[in-house]
Amino acid sequence: MNVVRICLTLVILALLAIAPAAAAEKPNIIYIMVDDLGYGDLGCYGQQQIKTPNIDKLCAEGMKFTDHYAGSTVCAPSRCCLMTGLHTGHAQVRGNREVRPMGQWPLEADTVTVGKLLQKAGYETALVGKWGLGGPGSCGIPNKQGFDFFYGYLCQRHAHNYYPEFLFRNEEREPLRNKIDKPREDGAGVASKKVDYSHDLCAKEALKFVEQNKDKPFFLYLALTIPHANNEAGNKGMEVPDLGQYADKDWPEPQKGHAAMITRMDADVGRLMKELKQLGIDDKTLVIFTSDNGPHGEGGVNPNFNDSNGPLRGMKRSLYDGGIRVPLIARWPGKIKPGTTSRLISAFWDFLPTACAVAGIKPPEDIDGISYLPTLLGKDGEQKKHEALYWEYGGATAVRMGPWKGVRYGRKNPVQLYNVEDDIGEQKNVAKEHPDVVAKIESIMKQSHVDPK
Repeated sequence: MNVVRICLTLVILALLAIAPAAAAEKPNIIYIMVDDLGYGDLGCYGQQQIKTPNIDKLCAEGMKFTDHYAGSTVCAPSRCCLMTGLHTGHAQVRGNREVRPMGQWPLEADTVTVGKLLQKAGYETALVGKWGLGGPGSCGIPNKQGFDFFYGYLCQRHAHNYYPEFLFRNEEREPLRNKIDKPREDGAGVASKKVDYSHDLCAKEALKFVEQNKDKPFFLYLALTIPHANNEAGNKGMEVPDLGQYADKDWPEPQKGHAAMITRMDADVGRLMKELKQLGIDDKTLVIFTSDNGPHGEGGVNPNFNDSNGPLRGMKRSLYDGGIRVPLIARWPGKIKPGTTSRLISAFWDFLPTACAVAGIKPPEDIDGISYLPTLLGKDGEQKKHEALYWEYGGATAVRMGPWKGVRYGRKNPVQLYNVEDDIGEQKNVAKEHPDVVAKIESIMKQSHVDPK
C-alpha cells in the first residue's frame, strides 16, 4: 500500500508540475495597430523616403500580406471589426459616432470580443493606446470588454492630442505634465506646455506589461496613435518631440513631422522586439503589425508627397483600396517562415478566429472571420478562403471577390468594377464588360447588410 501511495503521490506532483507549464505553452500574441498609416508608408511596402528599418526587419523575419484589409476606412468601425470578428454590415459600430461629453458609441455589455475569449483561455490581456469603442463610465470601456489592463485614450477625439492633460489607467484619469490652452470636456485641444508625449508613454507601458507577464501567456493589443494628426492644430497637427533625421529636409513642415512620427514609432517597435529576445520569449510570441485604415490628408499633410498609399487609389474615408487595404506583417520564429509573402485576401474580422486558433480555443460560430493561422504556418492547402469581403461606410459599399473589387457610392449609383490583380490602382472601370460579376457583387452587397439595432 505504501508503494501505491508513493506512486500516486508522485503522479499527482508530476501533474501539478506539468499543469502550469502546459498553460505557459500557449503562445503570446502581440497585435500592433497604428493609426492612419498608409499601404505605402513602410520601406517593405515600397516607401523610399520615410525610414522604417525595424518594421522592415520584422517583415524580413516573417510574412508580408499583400491583400489584407482594415475593418473600415475610419477608426471606430475598423476597431470594432477587429474586436468582434464581424464586418461592417453586421458590426455594432459602423461609423465614428460620438457620445458627449467624451467617447464614441460603446460596445454592448454582452459583446463577445477577442479580449474576453483570450481571458477565458487563460491569457493576461492588455490594451495600450487608443480604444474608441466606449467612453468613461460606459459598458464599452476596455476593462469591461476583455482587457485586464488598459492605458491610453478611451476617446478618439482625445487621442487627436499627443500632449493631453491626462490619459486613462484602467478607469481612472492619470494627470500628465501638459497644459491645454482651451480645456474641453473631451480633453482635446492644442497644448501650450508640452512635456509628456503620449506615444512615448504608451510605448513604455507596453514594454512594462510584457516584462511583468513574461512567465505566463499574454495578449497585448498595442493600438498606437501615430501617425494620426492633431486635427485641432491645423498645419502644425503632426505633433512630435523632434523631427530627427528629417529636420534638414527641404520638405513642408507637416511632411517632416509625418515622417518623424513614423520613424519614431518604428524605433519603438524595434525596442519591443529587442525586449522579447532579452526576456527569452521571442520564439513563443506571435507579433502582428498593421494599420487601422489608409493614410490621411490632415494636419497639413499631403499623402501624395511621399506616396503614402503606394500604388492604391484613395485614402482614409474612401472605400477604394487606398482607404482600406493596409499592411499586415506577422512574425513568429520557428512557426512563420522568414521572408515569405502571402496574397491571401483577408481582413480585420479574421483576427479574432486567428487568435482563437493560436490559443487553441473555438471561436464563436456567428462571426464573419476566417482564421489565417494555416497561412501563417505555411499550410496553404488547409487555408479556408472568403467568397467575398464586404464594407459599408457613409452610404458607400464595397466588395472584394477574388480578383474583383466592386465599389458603389450611393444606392442609386451603379457599381464600379475593377480587376485589382491587373489594375491595383482601380483606374479602369470594367463594369460594362462584366455584367455577371457586377450582378454577383450587387447580390453580396444586399445580403451582407443587416440593419443595426
